Parts: sequence; C-alpha cells; structure tokens
Amino acid sequence: MAEAVVDLSELDLAGDDRVIPFQVEGLDVRGRAVQLGPLLNTILGRHDYPAPVARLLAEAIVLTALIGTSLKFEGRFTVQTKGNGPVDLLVADFSSPESMRAYARFDEEALADAVKAGRVSPPELLGEGFLAFTIDQGHGMTPYQGIVPLDGSSLEEIAGVYFRQSEQIPTKVRLGVAELIDRDEAGKPRHNWRAGGVLAQFLPQAPERMRQQDLHGGDGDERELDHVSDDAWTEASTLVQTVDTDELTDPLVGIERLLFRLFHERGVRIFEPQAVLDRCSCSRDKIKGVLAGFTAEEITASIEEGEIAVTCEFCSTTYRYDPSEFEPA
Repeated sequence: MAEAVVDLSELDLAGDDRVIPFQVEGLDVRGRAVQLGPLLNTILGRHDYPAPVARLLAEAIVLTALIGTSLKFEGRFTVQTKGNGPVDLLVADFSSPESMRAYARFDEEALADAVKAGRVSPPELLGEGFLAFTIDQGHGMTPYQGIVPLDGSSLEEIAGVYFRQSEQIPTKVRLGVAELIDRDEAGKPRHNWRAGGVLAQFLPQAPERMRQQDLHGGDGDERELDHVSDDAWTEASTLVQTVDTDELTDPLVGIERLLFRLFHERGVRIFEPQAVLDRCSCSRDKIKGVLAGFTAEEITASIEEGEIAVTCEFCSTTYRYDPSEFEPA
C-alpha cells in the first residue's frame, strides 16, 4: 500500500514560541526546532537593548529553549556567557516545563566604540571568556555545569563543541535572528524581533552505528579521527548546515515546513510541541528572603528615600520594602 501524502497546508502548525521535537529514523537523528516571536519581542523590548546586544541575547534564548525543553525532570537549565568584550554577560534561564527569562549586561561606551569600528560579530562583542551550561535538578541535588571557552567561534559552534566534549553526542546547531520593521494599523513604523533554531543529534540505535567516539562531532572538533564518519550523520549535519536565517525566522515558513524541506526524502516525524513562556521566577517573598540575610549595616546602606527598592535584572519588576520589615524582632 502506498504511503499517504500529507498536504502541509492542512496541518495545524504549532506556530511561534513552541519547541517541536522531531526524529529522522532513516538517519538515526533526533532533535528539536523552534521559531520565537512574541516571547522574544517581550524579553528584548522590556530592556530596550541596542540591536547588537539584542541579537546576541536572542541567540542565547533560542539555544536555551532548544536544550531546556529536553529536560525530563522539574529543574532549570541556564546558558551563560562571561567575557571581556563589550557584552560581558549573557544569561538565558529556562525552568521546566515552560518558563523562560533572560538578560544581558554591556558597557555602553565600549559597545558604541565597537559599533563605530564595525566590530559587531558575536566573537568581537563577547570577547574571551567562557560559555557555561548549567543543569539544576532542584533542592538536594548538585548542579551539573559544563564550561566551554569563548574562542572566537559563534554560539552555535560552541554548542556543538559542548555536546561533543561533555555529552559525547555528535550535534549540529543552527541559530538565526532577524530584526523586522513594518507598520501598524496607523501607518507608524513597528519593530519586531524573530529568531529560530534547529538542534540535531546523532543517536544511533543499530549496533553497527553506535560508534560515537569515532564520529566527527560537528563544529569546532579538531581532533584527528581514526575512522571515517558515518554517512548518515554526514548527510544530516550537512542538511542542517544549509538552513539560513530567512528560513529560521520567516513566520510564513513554519518549523514543520522547514523540517519537511530538510528531511522529507528520509522521512521526518514531529511530536507534540512544547510551549515556552515569558515567565520570571522572582517574587516579593523571594527577594525579601534575600534581604533578610543582610546585616543591619547593609540594610541601612540599601535605603533610599525611606525605602528599599530592588529591581529584578530579568523582568525589570521593582519590589519596594519598608526598612521596618527587616528590623530585629
């Protein structure tokens, strides 16, 4: 019996801010893909970052969503860069099953000088330092952290190195960010951010293919190989590499259509999408708990105009406290 032909125009597409797991059985590949729209606009717009900073943070958010939604437990996954460039800190934090928050720190003067000189590539903005992947399984569990040097590579290249070195899984990552300008109903210019990403991993089940230690792990792996890479992984990683930014960010393409374009000859299966929401974990009680650990001198130093005000770096929410709340009973 011939296989049924699926009309993609009739599919109920997942849409933005939903990560789609997929599998290509013919290539022993599994992965995840996403397009981010409203969530990205909210996070970036909240801080009004300069465009070069927004692009960097958007890539970190996409990478965090792709990896964080794969957690099989209640926990937190964090991507953090720390470098000596104009953008010295990026943090994207995902709490399962669906909460995302992120922020960036940068030196305004150094950034302006870099933009004026045309030094706006990710390696130039981040500088030398490290990229850390942290998995926190919650109370009573020791967090796991993998660290990869910022060595002049892109975030997607560094992610490939991390999986190869820390997880021993050949991995290919593609990330794309687009800044879109259109007009609203009143004809005024309107600015929007979009981003997308694909993460594909070689996870063979057949014994003859379970040779991960002999496979090229993708970007950044300069280790000499003793054996020829598996043809299936070579094909898969090459296909993922062909994806461009327009495809990753075009709202008219959709992730399902993109995956079909890439892998239809091999047969691609998609699974239930996982939502990613703009949701910070801060609260008035949590921050009050932190302040309660301050000394009397630190509390006094924190008072401005008769109150203590603390603003969350992630969501920009400001919590205000009366100093009397921290006086000894």
